[in-house]
Amino acid sequence: MAKLFGKDVKAYDDINIDELLSTLTEAELEELGQELIDPDDSCIPPSERCRYKCEKAPTGKFNRKALIDFLEKKAKEEKDWEECKPFVHELRGKKWVPKKEEKIELNDDPDVDTEWDEVLASATEEELVDLAAILGFHGMLNQVQYHSAFVEEKDEETKAKEKAAGGGFQGVAKHESFRLYEKEEPNNTDVDESLEKLKSNDASLKELNLNNIKNISVERLKEFGLALKSNTNLESFSLANTRLTDRAAKSFAEGLSNNKTLKCLNMESNYLTGAAIVDILDAICQSKTIVEFRVSNQKPALLGHKIEMRIAELMERNYTMLKFGIFLETLGPKVRVREYIQRNNDRVRQKRIGTDMEPEPEYQPAETYKKKSEREKEAAASAPAPTKTEVAPKAAVTSQAEESEEEESEEESEEESDEE
Repeated sequence: MAKLFGKDVKAYDDINIDELLSTLTEAELEELGQELIDPDDSCIPPSERCRYKCEKAPTGKFNRKALIDFLEKKAKEEKDWEECKPFVHELRGKKWVPKKEEKIELNDDPDVDTEWDEVLASATEEELVDLAAILGFHGMLNQVQYHSAFVEEKDEETKAKEKAAGGGFQGVAKHESFRLYEKEEPNNTDVDESLEKLKSNDASLKELNLNNIKNISVERLKEFGLALKSNTNLESFSLANTRLTDRAAKSFAEGLSNNKTLKCLNMESNYLTGAAIVDILDAICQSKTIVEFRVSNQKPALLGHKIEMRIAELMERNYTMLKFGIFLETLGPKVRVREYIQRNNDRVRQKRIGTDMEPEPEYQPAETYKKKSEREKEAAASAPAPTKTEVAPKAAVTSQAEESEEEESEEESEEESDEE
């Protein structure tokens, strides 16, 4: 039978709990409540699970230092809580005892024979090669011996012939024959014929590859760029390593601004400067058709902070490009361009699944384009003032970091306008 304080549990069934609690004082009730609360019960508020109860009235404004000093003083003066179970140092399970390793006695005297001397004396050269590879003495093996010992599977007759020819450690290291690879065929694209097809808007010309053709003149490259203005069939154009310069890049910028079919443009490994890249990128923003643009590995390795900021601003206005191959040194423009590319890819995904998305803004020239912060300021200034009966909207809270970014962007735009 279960017993409580020496009595049977059934003896407590007739006790009236309410009458018993009415006889207790407030201090006894508070102490009883603290004893019955489970400190590990997450359903009970933290203030109820804590033994400390602050009954002191507010004395003034919050003073962090005074509060910390008070808590430290109280913690030093307060006695430790009594433990329900005293601490006893106990060890459970088996005690781990490391195994004693056998001591190997090394004899450095060459005159004294050991058991290893007899084994090594009777070993063949092939076995010595295997032993050297197992022990990690790769410097004693050449590549032919290593492959002979591990990689190649040979029969006994072949091994006997190699041993007779002087294999193993004493074998002469022979070079392996070089693997000959076929050279890549040069680009045999007919430049004149491709230019005529591009000018005549040939429907069969969907992809044009002029990579690695370095004898194309600047005038001919200009004709390629201007031919894009009236072409409506070309979808991919590659001009990598063709010695393309800024003189021809202006023609490409002019042709791309009116082209509505080109999707991929590759101008890697050329001699384009930052200004030419900005002009081409501005034309791409105007056409709104190119989804892949590669312009890395140019002769001017570094573009400069202002050019990179200009590229980031142009990418903010571009909602169609999904792949952009370029090297940016400054962290700010690099992160911004990456975010804009991710935004464009998200728009493609949203369009595919039929999700509502923000409409794409119309193209604006650089001199009339306004940044998002400027547009928000103008919208807030032009908004009508709230009447007395209307509830004024909450002011937008801007952090110091956002304000500093807006000031920096305004200063940069002013500097660029001065330069222009």
